[in-house]
This record gives sequence, C-alpha cells and structure tokens, in this order.
Amino acid sequence: MSDQADPRGDLLMRTMAMPADTNANGDIFGGWIMSQMDLGGSLLANEVALGRVGTVAVSEMNFSRPVKVGDVVCTHGELLKVGRTSITVQVEVWVKPILTPEGGMRYKVAQAQFVYVAIDEHGRPRVINR
Repeated sequence: MSDQADPRGDLLMRTMAMPADTNANGDIFGGWIMSQMDLGGSLLANEVALGRVGTVAVSEMNFSRPVKVGDVVCTHGELLKVGRTSITVQVEVWVKPILTPEGGMRYKVAQAQFVYVAIDEHGRPRVINR
C-alpha cells in the first residue's frame, strides 16, 4: 500500500474494470492494467511528440494491490524527460472502488516508467521538435 495521498501528474484516462478482464482468481488481470497504463502514457507522449509514438521500454513496473470488478481505474501520467527522439513518462494507476465497502477511498495499485520513441510514417525514429 502507498503512503502517497495524491496521484502524480494529470489524469490521462478513466475506465471501469469489467468481468471480462479478470484472472483465474477473480481479480483484474495485471496485463490489462499494464495495457491501460501504456494507452494512457502514449496519449501524453503523442501530445509531446506531436505525432505517432511507439513503446520501447517499461521499467520499474510495480503492482501493489489487486483491482476488483467494478472499480473505477484512473491512469495518471507525468512527463519525466524528453530526449532527441524519446519521451519518458511516469504512469500510475489509482482505483476508486465503487462496489466495495471502501467506497470513495482512492488508492494506488500500480506504477511504472514508460519510454516512447517518436516515429515517422515508416516506423523509424524521428526527432521531436519542441
């Protein structure tokens, strides 16, 4: 569990965890959470790059609590670094359980750093014009 009171960065996406996204234990599958993180991070990277980006690395991935069906899953992101062709984004996932006794208390369930590279129409790295 995190002592952090508020998410880092801006809200990038919000969705509800659904039964189709569960693992064998009935919790939301970690791969689904990671895909939401990648989608949210890429939205921020697209804005910075002013165009298409591709995910090239994920580091420091950490899952701290399970996500339940019906939880509101909020993906937050903070721009950490812009290089010549790359963009590094810190992504956090926070949950607001609406179908559990905790109702209303949000908490962090995952975090990672995502690195994206700006790419041209041929899928090759391109310089980020800032």
